[in-house]
Amino acid sequence: MKLARVLLLISVATGLIAQTPTWDTSGNGMLTGQYYFRQVTYQLSSPVNGALYDTVSLYGTVTFGTIPGAYSMNATLVDVQAQQMQSGTLTGTYSIAASGQGFLSNPLSKGDSIYGLVNAQGIFVGSSTENLNGYNDVFIAAPLTTTVSGPSTFKGSYSLAYMDLSSDNPLYTVGAMLQMNPDGAGNVGTVGVAAYVGQNGSAKAVQSLPNVKYRFSNGAAVVTFLNSNTALFTGDYWLYFSPDGNFVFGGSPYSSDLLVGVRTGTGTPNLSGLYYEAGLDQDESTLSAGYANLDSFYGSFSANGGNIVGHQRLLSFFNPSTENYTYSDTYTVPSNGAYSSPAMNYVVGSGIRIGSGIGPYLGISVALQAPTMSSSLSTTGVFLDPTGIVNAGSSAPFTAGIAPGELLNLYGANLASGIQVASGVPFPTTLGNVQVMVNNIPAPIYYVYPTVLAAIVPYGVTGSIAKVQVFNNNVPSNTVTAWISKTAPGVLTQSANGLGYGDVVHLDGSLVNAKNPAQIGETVSVYLTGLGAVSPTIADGDAGPTTQLANTTGTIAAYIGGVAATVGYAGLAPQLAGLYQINLTVPAGLTAGDNNLDIAGPDAYSSECLIAIGPAPASSPAAPAYRAVPHALSRREAIVPKLR
Repeated sequence: MKLARVLLLISVATGLIAQTPTWDTSGNGMLTGQYYFRQVTYQLSSPVNGALYDTVSLYGTVTFGTIPGAYSMNATLVDVQAQQMQSGTLTGTYSIAASGQGFLSNPLSKGDSIYGLVNAQGIFVGSSTENLNGYNDVFIAAPLTTTVSGPSTFKGSYSLAYMDLSSDNPLYTVGAMLQMNPDGAGNVGTVGVAAYVGQNGSAKAVQSLPNVKYRFSNGAAVVTFLNSNTALFTGDYWLYFSPDGNFVFGGSPYSSDLLVGVRTGTGTPNLSGLYYEAGLDQDESTLSAGYANLDSFYGSFSANGGNIVGHQRLLSFFNPSTENYTYSDTYTVPSNGAYSSPAMNYVVGSGIRIGSGIGPYLGISVALQAPTMSSSLSTTGVFLDPTGIVNAGSSAPFTAGIAPGELLNLYGANLASGIQVASGVPFPTTLGNVQVMVNNIPAPIYYVYPTVLAAIVPYGVTGSIAKVQVFNNNVPSNTVTAWISKTAPGVLTQSANGLGYGDVVHLDGSLVNAKNPAQIGETVSVYLTGLGAVSPTIADGDAGPTTQLANTTGTIAAYIGGVAATVGYAGLAPQLAGLYQINLTVPAGLTAGDNNLDIAGPDAYSSECLIAIGPAPASSPAAPAYRAVPHALSRREAIVPKLR
C-alpha cells in the first residue's frame, strides 16, 4: 500500500485505530492539549539496494485528550515522488504508560502504531517499528507554548542535525549538522553547514550560507535560505519549538526531510540519567556493492559518568524481523556540548542530545531526558519504578522488555522490609514476605532489598505484554507493563553493571581478563541471562540440570570483534538458577586485546561487554569437545544488587 494515498480517505475515515494489545494508560495525561508534530516516512521499493518507493512527510498540529485516549490532527501531507500536497483532518488513539512508554495509532497506515516515549517536557518521539507496509519512519510531537511564539523566541546558539532521503536514491541521501545563531529579531546571518552525501562516502562538504532570515507564522519559525544552485539548503524550512525553546524540530514544508536541534550555551552541558530517543540510520558503506541499509528505531539509554548502556527497538528491512538491540558506549562532553563517536557527531544541551551521522554512516537521532518517576507511594507504600525493570546481567534499560526465564532486577521503594537472599534452589516464590507476580504468575525470587529485588520471569509468561506487580506483606505495588520478547540476552559482567569484561571463564573455571585472556581456538563459557525458553523444560526457579542439559529453543549466535564464534552449547547453566551458559570457540582472525562480545537471539542482539583475547598462536590448536562447565564463581559473587 502506498502510504501517501491514505490521506485521500480523510473525509470518510474518522479514526484509524490500530489493533493493539491492552496497555497501561495511566500516563495518558503526559500527552494533553495541542502539539506541533512532524512525521517522515520512507518506503522501500525492495530490500535489494535500499532505493525508496515513496517518501512522505506529514506535519501540522495534533490535539491530545479532548476525548480520553484520542487525538485529532490538522495535517498536511507531502508526497515527494507524486509531487502532491494534501491537507485535512485525521483522528486516532494513544496509550501511554506511567513510564512515558506507549504508542499511538499511525495516521498514515491503518492498523499500525507509532511506538515511542514521552519525555519530561511532554515531547513524544517514536517510530513504527512493527508495521504492515514495509516502511521506516520517525514521529516527533512537542507541546505548543502557552504564549504566542514570535521572533524573540528564536535567539541564541543552535546546533541542528539534518537528514534527507527524499531523492529516493541512497546515492543522494544527505546528512548534515547546521550551526545557527538567530538574533531574536528575524536574522540568522551566516549558517555553517557540515554535510555528507551518500555517494561521497566519508568526504565532508562544508558550506557557509549567508544572509539567512526568519519570520514566524502560526507559532513556527520559517527560516529562509537564499536560492542557490550550489547551496545544500535553499528556500524555506519550518521549525517548531519545545515550551522552553531549547529543542527545535521540523523540515521543509515541501519535502520529507527532518531537522532536530538543541539550543546550546544556556548552561553547562550534562549528559546524565535516563534518556528517551528515536532516529534513523542509513549505512552507505556498502554502496560499492550496490546497496545501502536503512533502519529506524526508538528506545532509551542510561548515561552515567561517561558510560552509556542503551536499547533500541530497531527495524531494518535487511533483517528478517524487528529486534531489540542493546549496547554500551562511552562519552566525554566538553564545555561546548559537542562530542563524537566513530559513526556520529553529537551535541548535548539542557536535557537534550542530538546526533548526526558521519559518512558513510548517515543518520539522525534525538534523545530527551526522561521524566522523574515519583509517586506518593514511594514514601508511604510499595512502589515499583515504571522504568525500573531491567536485565540483571546487562542492566539494559526497561524498554528492552523481558523474556521468559530472564533474571530481572526490579527497582523501587518499600519493596521489602529488610534484606534476604534465597538459601537454595529452587528459588521460592515468597521471600521475606515478598511476592512478585508477572501476568498473575508467581515469579521465583533470588533476593529482596527495600529498594531492589531480583526475580525470574516465569516460563509460562506468554503474549506480547507483561504486567508486573510486587506484594510486600500482602500490600500491592503499582502495576508496571513491559513488552515480552522471545529472548533478551544480557551477559553478566565482572563489574556487575553490564560494562567492561563479560563473565567469561576458561575450562579450568578461571576468569577471562586482560591478565588471563582467551586464546584463539579455545573454548570458553559465557554466563548470561535472558535466552528464553528451553528444552527440556524445567520448573520455574529450579537449577539448570546436569544430566540432560536444557538447551535453548531459539537459535543463539555469538560474535567476538564482529567475527562469528562457533557455539557448541547454549542453554541453562548447570546447577544454577536464572542463569544461562554459552560455550563458544574463539575464532581466528581477531586482534589481540579487548574485543566486543556480542550475543544474538532470534529477536534480540546484545553488544555491551568485552572479552580479552591473547595473541594469535603460530597455529591454532584443535578445539576440545564441548561440554557444559559449571560456573566457578558463587552465585552471590556473580550477581549482586546493582543499586542506582
